[in-house]
Amino acid sequence: MDKVKNIRQTIVSSTTSSGYEPYPLETSINPMAQFQPINSKELQDILCQLNSSSCCLDILPTSFFKKVSKILEPALLQIVNLSLTSGVFPEPLKTAVIKPLLKKDSLDKTQMNNYRPISNLPFLSKIIEKAVFHQLNEFLINNNCYDVFQSGFRQNHSTETALTKVTNDIRLNTDSGNMSVLVLLDLSAAFDTVDHAILLRRLENWVGLTGPVLNWFKTYLENRKYFVSIGNFTSEPIEITCGVPQGSILGPLLFNIYMLPLAQVIKNNNISYHSYADNTQIYIRLTPGDRGPVQALGKCIEDINDWMCHNLLQLNKNKTEVIVFGAKEKRLDVTTELQSIQLKTTNQARNLGVVIDTDLNFDKHIKAVTKSAYYHLKNISRIKDLMSKQDLEKLVHAFIFSRLDYCNSVFTGLPKKSIRKLQLIQNSAARVLTRTKKVDHISPVLRSLHWLPVCQRIDFKVLLLVYKALNGLAPKYMTDLLTQYVPARPLRSSGSGLLSVPRVRTKHGEAAFSFYAPQIWNRLPENIRSAETLSVFKSRLKTHLFSVPFD
Repeated sequence: MDKVKNIRQTIVSSTTSSGYEPYPLETSINPMAQFQPINSKELQDILCQLNSSSCCLDILPTSFFKKVSKILEPALLQIVNLSLTSGVFPEPLKTAVIKPLLKKDSLDKTQMNNYRPISNLPFLSKIIEKAVFHQLNEFLINNNCYDVFQSGFRQNHSTETALTKVTNDIRLNTDSGNMSVLVLLDLSAAFDTVDHAILLRRLENWVGLTGPVLNWFKTYLENRKYFVSIGNFTSEPIEITCGVPQGSILGPLLFNIYMLPLAQVIKNNNISYHSYADNTQIYIRLTPGDRGPVQALGKCIEDINDWMCHNLLQLNKNKTEVIVFGAKEKRLDVTTELQSIQLKTTNQARNLGVVIDTDLNFDKHIKAVTKSAYYHLKNISRIKDLMSKQDLEKLVHAFIFSRLDYCNSVFTGLPKKSIRKLQLIQNSAARVLTRTKKVDHISPVLRSLHWLPVCQRIDFKVLLLVYKALNGLAPKYMTDLLTQYVPARPLRSSGSGLLSVPRVRTKHGEAAFSFYAPQIWNRLPENIRSAETLSVFKSRLKTHLFSVPFD
């Protein structure tokens, strides 16, 4: 809390003017004034969706609570619906318990900075929040309240779709002979410094909440407390005066709403951007000889900083990172121009968990993945004789494939030597799992495990994104990257779900999602492209891709 207080005090003391505050765009939103009571089926669905973790604030263990939920159902429905219809969140459910968790076992346990505070809330509060979340989220979608380029905590959105969009734009800029500048903005404790009064104004003016619904959020935010619990010791309760409730169902959604005006601030400067929760990245395209966009970028950052100060958010300029993409011989000129507006560039930076470099060859990221994967594989190998093969494979998927597959749709167009490094990790994992010797050929082992090789795993992810984009299961910005093929005259192929392949000039263009994805999509058999459901598509696609290296 001291850190949050210091941030807010620093912002208040350094902010002098009223600042620019965008107004919501004129829309015909019907206000949301009343929540609808939930029924028995909706309650059971909510219980199934919530995980079974418990905390000391719960009278009954959550797993047991779920088992006897049918008996408790009348009382549960009464509590939940009374909160929804009255527009009041129950006071006893506003207290959170904080459990300090050591970030790494190797860290000094006596240093408080080495602990991560884990916030837990009563299970009953999560049930009520989930009911509210469903209704508010549906209202936001129906009224197009969400920022199109906000991918955090939204259905069918992910870090992968966000990175795919941004890297696609940068690759196409480079293919056109232009330069790109990417700025990764860093916020300090953003979720914890959210001002409640400002948030309530957002809910009313930007979203359209009124009456009991708006009052429900007012009572939900006010008079919240937390205490720290370590072993058998607990602290005195401390009042929370700002921030969205940590560990809550509604916290991320409320933060997205709080940040809605930021998109308008960036758009007013004609700057491209993408956000994932509190991670915001802005980027520009530079044509040869044109330095106007650099000045616009500098003004945009100042406007963002001004808006954040007036909304009690702190932009950490020292941790903001800037990367230049494009022809190597032109990067120095752009870097010099950026230095004139106090922006220092770097050759690489971590962006949503992926290390991006100026050449977009992901060498540093692959090196980091390799180091981490082999570390975990070594530990798995040590305990392989103590576990069944089935349980061992679960560990491999959890610690190895989670790293190999994370955002691998951006690996399109990488050279074979880069893919080879990732393939060697998979090969090693297969040898550990099956106890295969190094001298034995690996292909039969991979085939016996039904594992797609790394190259096919990348194509699988790309094609999965295409299918989702074409079937309403992906963000609009992903759908906009693809164009249905319309022949000049009627042909047999006109109804087979083909995509237009744009013209590109360089390997950077060939690696862009908007080129690479349609190209491999059009090669698929029609029965795969026209699959009725996502699960059917996945099954047919894996069978098809599995036949490529092994048949």
